[in-house]
Amino acid sequence: MQSRLTAEAYQSEEWFARERALLFKPLWQFVGLLSMLDRHNAFITRSVWGVPVVVQNFHGELQAFENLCLHRQNPLQTESQGVRPLVCSYHGWGYGADGAVQHIPFEADVYRYPAAERACLRLRRYALEVVGGLVFINLSDTPLPVTDQLSPELLDSLRGVSMAFDGEVLQATFSTRMNWKLAYENLRDSHHPRYVHAQSLYQKVKFAVSLDGAGVALSQRLRQQGVPGRDEALSLMRGFSCGGPDAPMESLPPYAWHAKVERYGHLDWYYNWLVFPNLHIASGSGGYSFIIEHHVPVSAGRTDVVVHYVTAKKKAKYAVSAAVLLAHLQGAETVLREDFAVMERIQAGLHAQAPTAVLGDFESANQTIEHWYLGLMDARFSL
Repeated sequence: MQSRLTAEAYQSEEWFARERALLFKPLWQFVGLLSMLDRHNAFITRSVWGVPVVVQNFHGELQAFENLCLHRQNPLQTESQGVRPLVCSYHGWGYGADGAVQHIPFEADVYRYPAAERACLRLRRYALEVVGGLVFINLSDTPLPVTDQLSPELLDSLRGVSMAFDGEVLQATFSTRMNWKLAYENLRDSHHPRYVHAQSLYQKVKFAVSLDGAGVALSQRLRQQGVPGRDEALSLMRGFSCGGPDAPMESLPPYAWHAKVERYGHLDWYYNWLVFPNLHIASGSGGYSFIIEHHVPVSAGRTDVVVHYVTAKKKAKYAVSAAVLLAHLQGAETVLREDFAVMERIQAGLHAQAPTAVLGDFESANQTIEHWYLGLMDARFSL
């Protein structure tokens, strides 16, 4: 079945701007791991669709703010993570848990703000949700309930797996020349690993390609009739996220460090969570270690992939834990770069007259998301 997404949807900056307003601003966005915010003044910073955001721990209370000082728009926190008060390095303005300015050095001498103006000095604040060990924020002034985006079953599954994560985290960012949609389309394609990952992941996991009759029927109905309204749109969206055991592993090599951690689950399976629209969590080690992969749109043709690597929780500290994470990164990077290479070639080959994709029935999930997505972009419903 021919896709309805033309090259414009992957290349146009105007299209990209509409995605930001219609799709990403209303939805909850993953920003980091709770373990990275485990003490007073711990913070993480992210760019969420071009909006600089800081999430900061204030004596155990997490708050999310726009990461710009109100005085001269200097970033309040300049590192991707750390432990530091929310104080601007430019002129020393300090902020509290409510986002209000708490301290301005030499305020009476050099600023002399009227009392009414001083009282209004407050950072833009964003809604924040913690799901187990995962932190999400929402840029909307009126955030939809997180349960409208993610099903209760999926939220329970995310809580369960993320609470198994250890607090030692290795983070890396990959800058890619591709549209963010190529990533979620690729992750919902169980047929490509035998070709793209033939010498890496597919050696361990033989992903089965299955046809979902109900899914095919749904995608065909949506193609003919569209999404009738917001209620069905929300119901459909909750079905775009899923997770848990995906496929049995051909073999699970034993490593000495496995005995040092509390394994998640007991299956020698590849675990896989897809959280719409742009978060992927997986374990290619049967629950001993995890990759948390976040696709951060930068422009129509560029996506930053922020990756966190963790093992399952340690039973006790052990000397080679950092080396284990580094080896995990190196193994996972091989698979990631195999995917990036394909998607960057696709992106580079797109042009105004390029043919649209021809999707097979095994891609019914991608077809359903496409019909839903185009309904949103065409303003047939809103989030």
